[in-house]
Amino acid sequence: MRSAEVTRKTAETEIRAVVNLDGTGQSGIATGVGFFDHMLDQLARHSLIDIDLSARGDLHIDDHHTVEDCGIALGQALARALGDKRGIRRYGHFNLAMDDAQVAVALDLSARPYLVWNLAFPTPKIGSFDTELVREFCQALATHGGVTLHVDLIHGLNSHHIAEAAFKALARALRMAVEPDPRSAAIPSTKGAL
Repeated sequence: MRSAEVTRKTAETEIRAVVNLDGTGQSGIATGVGFFDHMLDQLARHSLIDIDLSARGDLHIDDHHTVEDCGIALGQALARALGDKRGIRRYGHFNLAMDDAQVAVALDLSARPYLVWNLAFPTPKIGSFDTELVREFCQALATHGGVTLHVDLIHGLNSHHIAEAAFKALARALRMAVEPDPRSAAIPSTKGAL
């Protein structure tokens, strides 16, 4: 079973993240940040990765530490669940349309973290959620998951649609990358290691 559990406790947050790469997209998300919970549910549902994540953070200050640290914990859990990455597809990409928004995500589970971010929001907030935190989450996930991650906004007018398209495109790209490759059980690298 390709699964992992990570706990992270700091002076700012306390997080428990559990992932199962061979799941059905079930989720149990409770971060205290409503819009973020909705996005993480979409991440689980569309990646078919089961995600249980609970977080207690210093939300009386703002949502930043909680969102970023959830990205850290989920990235670490993803990396642990992948192990040596033997037999996976490694690469994933998805171009997703949601109403007015279209977002393209391409990624490589390379163990070389890198984020290319070409996604701007027309508004600073979605309800009470700071739109800049979408990038913070992706940066943390990429860094701690060892993911080369490219996120590009093709077009979009509505911040909610743009954010949701980004999370769903990320989910679909992850689904493709973590899937077992039916044609190879090898580590997908000429180096013999990832």
